[in-house]
Amino acid sequence: MNEYLLSDRIKKLPVSQTIAMSAKARELKESGVDVISLSLGEPDFNTPDFIKEDAKKAIDDNYNSYTPVEGYLDLRKAISKKFKRDNNLDYTPDQIVVSTGAKQSLANAAMVLLNPGDEAILAAPYWVSYEAIIDLCEAEPVIIHSEIDQHFKILPEQLEAAITPKTKLVFLNSPGNPSGAIYSKEELRALADVLVQYPQVYVIYDEIYEHINYCGYHHSMASFPDMYEKTITVNGLSKAFAMTGWRVGYIGAPKWIAEACTKMQGQITSGTNCIAQRAAITALEAPKEKIQYMIDSLEERKILVTKLLREIPGFQVYEPKGAFYILPDISYYFGKNINGYHIKNANDFAMFLLEKANVATVTGEAFGTPNCIRLSYAASKSELMEALSRIKKAVTS
Repeated sequence: MNEYLLSDRIKKLPVSQTIAMSAKARELKESGVDVISLSLGEPDFNTPDFIKEDAKKAIDDNYNSYTPVEGYLDLRKAISKKFKRDNNLDYTPDQIVVSTGAKQSLANAAMVLLNPGDEAILAAPYWVSYEAIIDLCEAEPVIIHSEIDQHFKILPEQLEAAITPKTKLVFLNSPGNPSGAIYSKEELRALADVLVQYPQVYVIYDEIYEHINYCGYHHSMASFPDMYEKTITVNGLSKAFAMTGWRVGYIGAPKWIAEACTKMQGQITSGTNCIAQRAAITALEAPKEKIQYMIDSLEERKILVTKLLREIPGFQVYEPKGAFYILPDISYYFGKNINGYHIKNANDFAMFLLEKANVATVTGEAFGTPNCIRLSYAASKSELMEALSRIKKAVTS
């Protein structure tokens, strides 16, 4: 083994905890154990037929060549119209870059803005890859913690206290992964009032769960005129359109940032898959009513899971307002022995549930929220009911 030859960069990079837990669950399943996985954020719906039909047509129309690095022009025009229709944002096609999933969009933006030694603020709970992306940029993550009593949303005074002369970026997402929290317009404005005081600070605002929304409102940071030039808006098609494997994400940003992201992407992956881009045009031009059945189904599951989790002793639960995750606080069990297991932290609790209940979750430590675990309720209702029954039985036995 020549692992000592690996770069410091890759040795420092953590394995994604969501992917790691999913892999463990898959290994157990392959060995014959009946594991229910609530670890990955993947809807259990098929891609809608109207999207698949246009992908098939694109194949028949011989879309098979390299695509422009920044994406097909007609796709970027469709994204521009979507931004105006849904978010009241005026991004021209030359301010838009299409990437191989929103994860690449996030990484592009961070890499073109962060230098070694810069600081990037993470509002915890945060999506697992944000911190890893900051590490790859050789910048320093600065974590602001918010707990269940804050509904997992940071406060303006916390943001103000975290900003230093080294701060360059703030990562925010709404609806949130892993919390399902959604910032109201007033809450966003209060954060913006802090940020506008610091010309060197930019915001990566992740809206990938925008349409999976149960509270009736969604607001974009860039919709405030004084934040428009300071915000990189990130979105994609994986979640709301059940297109996780198609890998289409995009940004809207000031033109100079979009050009830099295109330059970066041109040296790493070049343009996004041609067939997926043609399908993305169809998805983005469709009215929201075409996907409403998926959102309605997820809301029913959210209500079910919230109710069942609240029936488990020791679980504190904030009911999500969007996305398809729930983040119960399970710190009640820390320091306790359950069924022969000593639970020191959320890692132990997640492993206990995998081994004793055969339910895969993800430790909250991966999201900067060490008192919690994350469950995805994108599984079927029957799987969810069985999984929560197993969890309740395991912790009360």
